[in-house]
Amino acid sequence: MGRSVQSMWRWGTPALPRADAALRGRAPSAPASIGGIAVVLLLSACAVGPDFKVPAPPPVSSYTPEAAPAATVASGGTGGGAQRFEVGRDIPGEWWKVFHNKELDSLIAQALQANPSLQAAQAALWQAKENLYAQTGHLLPSVDANASVTREQFSPAEFGEPGAPAIFNLFQATANVSYVPDVFGGQRRQIEVTAATAAYQRFQLEATYLTLTSNVVTALVQEASLRGQIAATRDIIKAETDQLNVVRQQFDVGAATRTDVLTQESEVATTQATLPPLQKQLEQEEHVLLALIGRFPDTRLRDRVTLASLRLPRDLPLTLPSHLVQQRPDVRSAEAQLHEASAQIGVAVAARLPQFNLTADYGSAALTAATLFGPGTIVWSAAASGTQPLFHGFTLLHQERAARAAYDMTEAQYRNTVLTAFQNVADALRALQLDAATLKAQVAALHAASDTLDLARGQYRLGAIAYLTLLNSQRSYAQARLAVVQAQAARFADTAALFQALGGGWWNRVDVLTNPLSPEDSDAITTPDLVAGAHGLKKEARP
Repeated sequence: MGRSVQSMWRWGTPALPRADAALRGRAPSAPASIGGIAVVLLLSACAVGPDFKVPAPPPVSSYTPEAAPAATVASGGTGGGAQRFEVGRDIPGEWWKVFHNKELDSLIAQALQANPSLQAAQAALWQAKENLYAQTGHLLPSVDANASVTREQFSPAEFGEPGAPAIFNLFQATANVSYVPDVFGGQRRQIEVTAATAAYQRFQLEATYLTLTSNVVTALVQEASLRGQIAATRDIIKAETDQLNVVRQQFDVGAATRTDVLTQESEVATTQATLPPLQKQLEQEEHVLLALIGRFPDTRLRDRVTLASLRLPRDLPLTLPSHLVQQRPDVRSAEAQLHEASAQIGVAVAARLPQFNLTADYGSAALTAATLFGPGTIVWSAAASGTQPLFHGFTLLHQERAARAAYDMTEAQYRNTVLTAFQNVADALRALQLDAATLKAQVAALHAASDTLDLARGQYRLGAIAYLTLLNSQRSYAQARLAVVQAQAARFADTAALFQALGGGWWNRVDVLTNPLSPEDSDAITTPDLVAGAHGLKKEARP
């Protein structure tokens, strides 16, 4: 019928006192009897519903149909180095430091300190953790103290007796103990639900952390790419302006037509028109970075990063497919949701079974405060009750069926999340290989276009070629120059995408996100076994 009650004690709930007084020949007191009944019922209990089992990793051995190459091609220059894939290599917690850029490290540090989305995910985790601790309290008895003072007037006539009314004071002080034995494990399944919610929030925090750091890297690479494209566009404008002066000189001596001059002027103006959109994109990308680090757009970033200041890592990790589901925070979040849906079935099943309640009161009632708890003033009571749902309009039955359907839905969503995770890794691997080849081809095209343009300019000055040939050479060079910058940026972005697709090394994190509301637990938010001891999660080892 599910996990045994003995395993529940490993969740941190203390054992109740043994009720063996009757076995030793002594008559137990009423509170002791209630405690004994509670222990007997609890120790004979079991948790109804299915016990959750972590889904097995997908039976695949690679991310692509064919074996991935050991390394990408090299092209030289910025972002042109070859990258090697090391299967099974671990991922550092601060994975972005593979780019060896202090400005990038500084921006991510600011983002981790001030990003509101990360702070919201952190608070959500603390909320879930405290809800879990609160839920575990339902396994223990509730104890309340009551005190009252009453002044009454009593008339003997109420009982058919003669006499004058009497006024008296009544002082009462009692302690009430109530306990709901978790005979069929409904409460334990509810704790399991809350524990799964806490695990979900924990991995949501890790996913937010990974997404934030990845977004900072991607935005910084895009900003550096735009700066490179702007610099290249300005160089092209200068070269085309210089060429315009040459065309005008050719026109003055009769070696060029007025159409050639107008065409070159149009070419310069067209290239100049491409500059403002690039500058707009750069401003927007800077606003994205400012938002990620928790700052308003009325400020400026002090650091200016270029692609040349970033180092492309030579060695890249490649997680074994069987380990990917352990490393991806989104998959672990989906797994926690699946666990929650499984436990909800047990909650629904337990709701259809008998419910028991044990209560006991012990105290004193006296006419004066001074005689409270004196001889003859002690009062006590003990009661036990049980309820078996018989007919609720089939509500409980359909709630159980709904819980099972919810599990099927969550299980399908889990499988979809796993498929997406493998797709992300495959996409990143293909991008790294093909974009490296693209950069190599673009560098070769740039060299050829540069040589062709230099040759065309010289021939045009000598009148050996028509202006149209020169114009085509200019356009080819401009396109190749911008394409190289974009291809260089793509390689850095692909590298960040691979680290993100592999999980980002959250299991190796050493930073601490403090909780301002609970300083004593400030280290728990990044501890792998955050809620172990409260809901039985095993300590996480490195995947």
